[in-house]
Amino acid sequence: MEFSNKTALITGATGTIGKEIARRVIEEGGKAFITDLDQAKLDVICTELGPDAQSLAADCTQADQVSAVVAACQKNFGNGNSGQGIDILINVAGVTGKGGKIEEISEETWDFVFAVNVKGTFLFIKEVMPIMKAQGHGSIVNFSSKSGKTGSALMSAYSAAKGAVITLTQALAYEVAKQNIRVNCVCPGITEATGVWDNVSADYINNMNMPREEIVRTFTSKVPMGRLARIDDVVNVACFLASDRAAYMTGQAINITGGREMH
Repeated sequence: MEFSNKTALITGATGTIGKEIARRVIEEGGKAFITDLDQAKLDVICTELGPDAQSLAADCTQADQVSAVVAACQKNFGNGNSGQGIDILINVAGVTGKGGKIEEISEETWDFVFAVNVKGTFLFIKEVMPIMKAQGHGSIVNFSSKSGKTGSALMSAYSAAKGAVITLTQALAYEVAKQNIRVNCVCPGITEATGVWDNVSADYINNMNMPREEIVRTFTSKVPMGRLARIDDVVNVACFLASDRAAYMTGQAINITGGREMH
């Protein structure tokens, strides 16, 4: 039971990846406090996952709402009156924004993509870090992307934001290693059955004037292993990094790309 007696705070949890990470944590003996924008959707997921899942809706770009989520997680799953009890933070929340040529991207889109992907990740880490330092341990897993390693055409805002998540991860890993807090991130390629893939494929259909089937074939042909990522591919690596099995790993940006990205 990999997560026995551990509490994980998971953002972006109404998406398929965030939800399945929460499910895995609970299946492996832990408790999952989940957050996203829509409380009604969170309530449905908590009912499905059982009493070891609790939630509070929040906008990850708003510091006061982030603080409320962390306080609620401690209240529901903390260790007595110590104010501690958040062992794992997994920052799944992210958006692609509307893609297109750089001259067509609005300032509002650029700011929105950075706010959710970078500022949201920063705010949750900022709020959780004093708790992890006080308890003497912690594991943080951030979500970057293949596009954060090698930028993707027509996705400059998303690529830049996800690149920032990688360097934020590395900076923090150096900063808090001596406090027994590990900070890593995952860099998935295109993953089936996710909102990101729905948005990306829609943008490419529009920008490249190609049918969806052709878009899928085009992207799949670039992957040495010959398929897109599946939800479990991403969940497996994220949960490994969160767990004690990765106790000697920090500052890493792990590709989940079927061999398309190799650095």
